[in-house]
Amino acid sequence: MTTRTLTCATTAGLTRAVRALAREHALDPAVRGRLVLSAAEAAGAALRAGRETALEWTYDPDEGVLTVVLRTPPGVTGPVAAADLPMAADAVTGEEVVWRLPASPPPPGSAAPGADAGENAGQDAGQDAGQDFDEAALAAEELRAVVAAADALTAEHRRLKDELAETNSGVLALYVQLDERDEQLRTAYGQTLRELEDALRPPPIKADGLELAVHYEPAGTDAPTGGDLYDWFVLPDGTVHITIVDALGHGVTSTRSALNVTHAVRTLALEGHRLQSIVGRTDEILRPFDRSVMATVLLARIDPATGELWLANGSHPPALLLRRDGTARYLEARGRGIGFPLPGSETPLTERLAPGDLLLLYTDGLTESRRDPIEGEKRLIEAAHKHLQSPTEEVPGAIAEDMHTVILHPDDTLALAVRFTGQ
Repeated sequence: MTTRTLTCATTAGLTRAVRALAREHALDPAVRGRLVLSAAEAAGAALRAGRETALEWTYDPDEGVLTVVLRTPPGVTGPVAAADLPMAADAVTGEEVVWRLPASPPPPGSAAPGADAGENAGQDAGQDAGQDFDEAALAAEELRAVVAAADALTAEHRRLKDELAETNSGVLALYVQLDERDEQLRTAYGQTLRELEDALRPPPIKADGLELAVHYEPAGTDAPTGGDLYDWFVLPDGTVHITIVDALGHGVTSTRSALNVTHAVRTLALEGHRLQSIVGRTDEILRPFDRSVMATVLLARIDPATGELWLANGSHPPALLLRRDGTARYLEARGRGIGFPLPGSETPLTERLAPGDLLLLYTDGLTESRRDPIEGEKRLIEAAHKHLQSPTEEVPGAIAEDMHTVILHPDDTLALAVRFTGQ
C-alpha cells in the first residue's frame, strides 16, 4: 500500500490529475466526474488565490478502497460542508477533505499521475500527468454518464408518476364504491330505524270530539327512540287514555324500560284500575323484574263527549292547557315516579275542556334544551300561543321546532297535542 502525493497550482492541473488517478483505478465515469468537480470546488478558493494544493491518494488492495485526500493551505478557504460537495466527502478535518471510494488496482506498469512532473516549483505538478489519455474524451464520457443517469432518473420518475396516477385512479374508484356502499347502508339503516320507530308507536285512534297529534325527536340520530314513549287507546267506557313516559337514560336500554312501563300501565288501565293507583301499581309490578328502572309518568283520561279531563302524575312535567281565548296555565298534579321513593299519584287533577281548547303533553326534552326549566316553560307558552290556531297535526312539530332553535342540552323530545272539538 503506497501513498502518492502531487502538488497542483491551477484548477486545470488539479482536475487533470484527479481525472488521471480516477481513470487509473477504473472508477465509474459518473463517480469520476463527481470526484473531479468536488476536488475543484474544495480547492477553488486556494487555487484562485495563487496557493498550491496537495493531492494525496492511497490504494488499499486488501479492501479495494482508494483514499483521496485534498489539502489546502490554512486560512485561505472557509469550512467545507462534506454533504454539499458533488461527491460527498467521508471526512472534513481542518484544511483536509477525504474521500474513500471502492476502486480497482492500477494496471501493472502504469505511471502515477504527475510522475513526470518533477518537483519544479514553477511548473504545475499535474501539467504532464497522464499524457496517454485524452482528457476531453474522458470529460465527454463523464458527461454522458451524468446525462444517462439523469435520463434514468427521469424515466424512473415518469414510471413512478404513471404508477401513482394509476394507483390514485384505483383509490378514487374504491372511494366511489365505498361511498356508494355507505349510502346504501345509510339508506337501509334509516329504513330499519323508521320501521322500528313505527313499531314502537301505538296505532292511531279515532275518537269523535278529539284531535290528536304527536312529535318525537331522539337525542341522537343513531337511535330511533330513547326513553321517551307514549301510548293511547280507547277504554271500554269510551274515554281516551294517554300515557307519557320518560325513562332514565338514552338508547335501547331506556326504550326497554319505557316499553315495560307503557305495557304495564295499559294492562292496569284495561283491567279497570283507578287512575290514581296506576303509577304505584306499575312500580310494584316492575320492581321484582328490574330494580334499576326509573321513569316519570303522566296519565291523562279524556271523555270525548263531555271534555272531562283527569290527570295523574308521577314526577313528570305538568301538562299545558291553552284555552281557545288564549289563556294558558300548567296543570300541576302531585305524585312520584316509578323507581322513586314512595312512588304513586295522589287524587287526580280534574278539568273540563271546552271546544277549541288545546292540551299539550310533553317530556322535559322540550323545555330543558337550555338547562333552564323555568325559562323553558315560559317559552313553551309563547310557542303554544303562536300555533294555537294551526291545524292540530302541525302543532307538536311546530312547537318543538320553535323550542329547539338553540339546543345546549340535547335530549329525547316528545310533544303530544290534544284538541277538544266537541261532538
